[in-house]
Amino acid sequence: MEDLSPRKGDLDPIEIASRDEIEALQLSRLKWSLRHAYDNSPFYRKRFDEKGVHPDDLKSLEDLSKFPFTMKSDLRDTYPFGMFAVPREKLVRIHGSSGTTGKPTVVGYTAKDIDTWATVVARSIRASGGRPGDLVHVAYGYGLFTGGLGAHYGAEKLGCTVVPMSGGLTERQVALMADFKPRIIMVTPSYMLSILDEFRRQGIDPRESSLAVGIFGAEPWTNAMREEIEHAFDMHAVDIYGLSEIIGPGVANECVETKDGLHVWEDHFYPEIIDPETGEVLPDGEMGELVFTTLTKEGLPMVRYRTRDLSRLLPGTARSMRRIEKITGRDDDMIILRGVNIFPTQVEEQVLKCAGLAPHFLIELSRAGRLDTMTVKVEAAADATDSAARQKAAAQLIHHIRSTIGVSAKVDVGDPGSLARSEGKARRVVDNRPKR
Repeated sequence: MEDLSPRKGDLDPIEIASRDEIEALQLSRLKWSLRHAYDNSPFYRKRFDEKGVHPDDLKSLEDLSKFPFTMKSDLRDTYPFGMFAVPREKLVRIHGSSGTTGKPTVVGYTAKDIDTWATVVARSIRASGGRPGDLVHVAYGYGLFTGGLGAHYGAEKLGCTVVPMSGGLTERQVALMADFKPRIIMVTPSYMLSILDEFRRQGIDPRESSLAVGIFGAEPWTNAMREEIEHAFDMHAVDIYGLSEIIGPGVANECVETKDGLHVWEDHFYPEIIDPETGEVLPDGEMGELVFTTLTKEGLPMVRYRTRDLSRLLPGTARSMRRIEKITGRDDDMIILRGVNIFPTQVEEQVLKCAGLAPHFLIELSRAGRLDTMTVKVEAAADATDSAARQKAAAQLIHHIRSTIGVSAKVDVGDPGSLARSEGKARRVVDNRPKR
């Protein structure tokens, strides 16, 4: 893989500013954001008043802990436009979640918000090794999901050429990559594995492709998957983080020269780590729930939004801004099986250790009598489909799960391609246990 470290002159001055400069800017912008929310959002005015706090109470960054949290449920309770801090006519775009489990969460952007979003995504692409003039293949979904358009506007802002492919049509994705020769792909890591399968199905060596950088987000993924993708394509695999409630992709990003955690773009988003049970702010370095307050958003300011993502804050390395540790789980996707807490990414790591298995899996939970059971459905690797190879791979995975995670599991090794492929965020868990 080529060295993609940026020149210092390529960076925005704030990326390498002193901590004192960053914190002074944060305090100034935080005062504006709290005042903007209080003055223009009836939701926040009511919430602040109930808590007995006022924007003028913020004298230091530490004072933010006095202010109330915002939850995803607040967006659903005020559906569709009840949390906006500008008139609806001032919004230039609306995005939203799929709403598959109830009302969707709706977010809105002013023209300035769209420019801010493009700016932080452009910065993220540059941190990943992208440069003006690069051809960027965007395979995130377009539409209400923020991934596709967020990546698109950011790549254009950086001065790249964008191929707005969206998700799906995997055979055509690979054909266009062969024809157009993109240098960068932006996609979910699980769908990148489907693209890898298609390269191999067509008899194309992925290591000979034009791809130099993959920017992967929208779902937790492990360093083991990073190694799998980097080895398969001979390219850099870099993590991008975001969520629509805060802005979309581009809240934080790894730097390609270090890949040691995601630098939060702290000039636009103020991070905290809290104890998920008590809400107490934890010191940097401790694991807890990630919380964000927006510093520059007009349409939908967010005050202490609880992401449910688990991480910790670390000092800056390649940039002055602090890092969040790579997110490998959410407290609401955690499986509790016979008293053991399990994240799907832990199972993913064990699957990737087994040479006879393809990197696709699905966890099925069920209950036999009083006992919860877990079955991990996987696929045989293309060169290990005979019965003996499947039995060996299943035994290896059972052993790895028991010795590493601490639970027993059944393993079902299916044919190559037997598991459904995701064109967006992968569905990793099917819980068939009866509701209590």
